[in-house]
Amino acid sequence: MQVTMLNRVYVDIHLSKANLILEFSMNVHEYQAKALLKKFGVTILEGQPAMNVDDAVKAAEELGGPVWVVKSQIHAGGRGKGGGVKVVKSIEEVKSEAERMLGMQLITHQTGPEGQKVRRLYIEDGCAIEKELYCSILLDRATSRVMFMVSTEGGVDIEDVAENQPEKIVNVHIDPATGMMPFHARKLAFSLGLSGDANKKAVKFFMNLYAAFVSLDCDMLEINPLVVTQDQDIVALDAKLNFDDNALFRHPDVASLRDLDEEDENERKAKDFDLAYIRLDGNIGCMVNGAGLAMSTMDIIKLHGGEPANFLDVGGGATAEKVTAAFKIILSDKNVEGILVNIFGGIMKCDVIAEGVIAAAKEVSLNVPLVVRLEGTNVEEGKAKLAGSGLPIISADNLADAAEKVVKATKEAKKAA
Repeated sequence: MQVTMLNRVYVDIHLSKANLILEFSMNVHEYQAKALLKKFGVTILEGQPAMNVDDAVKAAEELGGPVWVVKSQIHAGGRGKGGGVKVVKSIEEVKSEAERMLGMQLITHQTGPEGQKVRRLYIEDGCAIEKELYCSILLDRATSRVMFMVSTEGGVDIEDVAENQPEKIVNVHIDPATGMMPFHARKLAFSLGLSGDANKKAVKFFMNLYAAFVSLDCDMLEINPLVVTQDQDIVALDAKLNFDDNALFRHPDVASLRDLDEEDENERKAKDFDLAYIRLDGNIGCMVNGAGLAMSTMDIIKLHGGEPANFLDVGGGATAEKVTAAFKIILSDKNVEGILVNIFGGIMKCDVIAEGVIAAAKEVSLNVPLVVRLEGTNVEEGKAKLAGSGLPIISADNLADAAEKVVKATKEAKKAA
């Protein structure tokens, strides 16, 4: 049961926000991703970023046309369906679409109902498309290998294909001992039904794509659609790259591409305090030490009928100040209607956690139910401090008890309100 629940929560995380395909990754815009891929020989169309309407018009004039694509640049998929990608055939249309898109609140299935403000555009050459395909590379945790995922069903939501037509998805795993070999690339090309020049170009394309993925320490690379043009070229018509935060010290050029406007404000604050935080769509805030324990806490909240509002790992050596900051970040989410603090004190001491919780609760004038489960080093001292704080803190004996109490208290508080 635990594995099933864990997987379900992972799925919930991934579907909640576009930039959480893999946890704690850094995203970049399409034009930035394509510039990086081009350095590895991946074929892209010519294009230029634009920060304002004049930039868009100038870019279109320099590209020459006669067909351009005006693309909004946000860290989310589904831009075309939301009106954020338009094919145009004149400079006047480029200007008109740029005026319409810049500043708009673009809503897609990955942004949520609040949408995302468009601050940048990408003006790109058009091309004659013969076929749209799908390609992605990611880390397969089950096999500890890099995995290619390709499908003949490009240009659509791959989640729908996986659910309704799983036979149309082909996975190829790359042994880290050998790296990607030509036979891997040929298998991918043949599985997509490519032949002749298109097949040969696809083999080279996939080899270059793998080189980019490994060299840049990517968590995920997605090309959707990957197109075959009428000239039998293989082109990345779109590109998404996610980078492992832990490896960014090796890539200052990539780190410099971070767009803070695209990141959740609380997630930015959490980075400043070295907290691992991801906002979700639930109503029960979680503060836990250790990623595994945090996932288990989210699992058991769901098991008892609740919905976690966040993933938050304060780490193993948190100070009272760090805990206070974490508490404030949780409470700044307007959706939070209850909080569960679940701490196993190993390196971290329970009395330190208690001090942080008390300080934060007093500072922010806590007005939602708070359940605290402490276990481990200095647990009795921690419990004593909580009990003597004068705050309405609900103590729990174990994880199941804590989850049951926070779900119940949250529902009761909501009814009372």
